[in-house]
Amino acid sequence: MTNSFDLNRANWDERAAVHAKSEYYGFERFRTDPEYLSDVVRFDLPRLGDVSCLRGVHLQCHIGTDTLSLSRLGARMSGLDLSPGSLVQARRLADSVGAEIDYHEANTYDAVDVFGEGTFDLVYTGIGALCWLPRIAEWATVVARLLKPGGRLFLREGHPMLWGLDDEAERAGPKYDYFEHAEPLVWDDDTTYVDTDDPLTKTTTHSWNHSLGEIITALLENGLTLTAFTEHDTVPWNALPHEMHQVDGGEWRLRENPRRLAASYTLQAAKVS
Repeated sequence: MTNSFDLNRANWDERAAVHAKSEYYGFERFRTDPEYLSDVVRFDLPRLGDVSCLRGVHLQCHIGTDTLSLSRLGARMSGLDLSPGSLVQARRLADSVGAEIDYHEANTYDAVDVFGEGTFDLVYTGIGALCWLPRIAEWATVVARLLKPGGRLFLREGHPMLWGLDDEAERAGPKYDYFEHAEPLVWDDDTTYVDTDDPLTKTTTHSWNHSLGEIITALLENGLTLTAFTEHDTVPWNALPHEMHQVDGGEWRLRENPRRLAASYTLQAAKVS
């Protein structure tokens, strides 16, 4: 599995600088507007609730825009990511606005070694993260061990129904596994999901899908209680270019009959004891 992580790290190291200068991530907005929040965090404000004074960690934080947004809402945030290039950009952004966020480079599966057990009131995982992890049960164990009793997981993620569709087809249909698979999907792509004229050179990545049942069961088996679950017909990138259009808040939805597709979901779970 090390090879998969090495390939993905190289790709995300290269994406980081491209993403940091893109309008999509809004670094300049963060620097000029002290109340600015990422679209991803703003989307979930009604579900997120009051996070002020909570000790939080953002797993797979990438370049830190969601991490900074949670910090602006009052949480005392840490961030963890596999990609050192991403953390360079995350630290630069935080430093440029005077935010106190500690960032750590590590594999998500090693997060307990970095932070210790029972450290956090809030574990946050943002959109497009879980597909880079091969084993969802191991991820759920990490989440449970990181949380204090009474702490909670907050997860917004692309729907596994969406991940299984052929995004290159004129009319998307099922193509990839819905359930977790041992062997990774192998991609070779010199583009990324932001507008850029800079092609990537580290083009190979490995990813995995995980069904909703597998994700929820893994959390339950690690002693967490599901407290909220909402499916959405939007997702914050153009996941199906032939069929989606942009709507308010940086979200994308099917142009025709959007109720056909659960595109993303928000899940919350609590560690009762």
